[in-house]
Amino acid sequence: MNEFIWNGKKISFLEQGKGFPVVLLHGYLESKEIWNDFAKRLAINYRVIIPDIPGHGDSEIIAETHSMKLMAQAIHALLQFLSIKKCVLVGHSMGGYVMLAFAQLFPENLDGMVLFHSSVYADTEEKKKSRLQEIVLIEKGYLDQIVANHLPKTFASDNLHRFPPILNETNQRALKHDAKGVCALLRGLMERTDQQELIRNFEKPLLFIFGKKDQFISGDAAEKMVQLNSNIQVMWLFNSGHMGFIEEPDEVAVTMQGFLNNFKLL
Repeated sequence: MNEFIWNGKKISFLEQGKGFPVVLLHGYLESKEIWNDFAKRLAINYRVIIPDIPGHGDSEIIAETHSMKLMAQAIHALLQFLSIKKCVLVGHSMGGYVMLAFAQLFPENLDGMVLFHSSVYADTEEKKKSRLQEIVLIEKGYLDQIVANHLPKTFASDNLHRFPPILNETNQRALKHDAKGVCALLRGLMERTDQQELIRNFEKPLLFIFGKKDQFISGDAAEKMVQLNSNIQVMWLFNSGHMGFIEEPDEVAVTMQGFLNNFKLL
């Protein structure tokens, strides 16, 4: 595990492999370790960097609200620390929101994006209310209830029996998140903006990956996202929920490698 200091706060990350840089961004209530097994596949041919998004894992809290733009600035600082000028970002769920904010702020540092079980849309009013309820519960000391309710839903229901060790490990790591950090990220998720226009105008390679059994992103919403840009390469995972890199890693690895083969170090 590596770390650096940004704005007086620790940012933790993992790094492995050599070659063109690929940055993997984890989702809500996850941490960098969620990518461990899948990252090994990419590290054969690429330099893989996996940060803990501040407020989760071993990265510290930066502010009361961790806006997606603030998180994108933290990722940019990490790239500067590692002397990386160009990369491909892979954003899973919440990590996808951070990635889209990064594309807004630092397009010159981005050669392509993989939107992985994520969305370009802002929170609905209903979703905002749900997040507010989570904040209230967490501030009352019920992070364990939020974790127990959320994580099983990230897998397709008929896949749960296949991954008890991974689910248990992820659950245990999530319980170690700083409650204030989780709330800071929830506030940031609530205030993020719609990014449809960004995708419409994005001229670099795009790969969108969706799970047919995803309990968070409907098939209709995914189909509408794919229509935003004719350059989008799309992958549908027919046996995955919200965790395709765990539920169908072989299939995802093949598609991801094909996408990343477009990028070489100059």
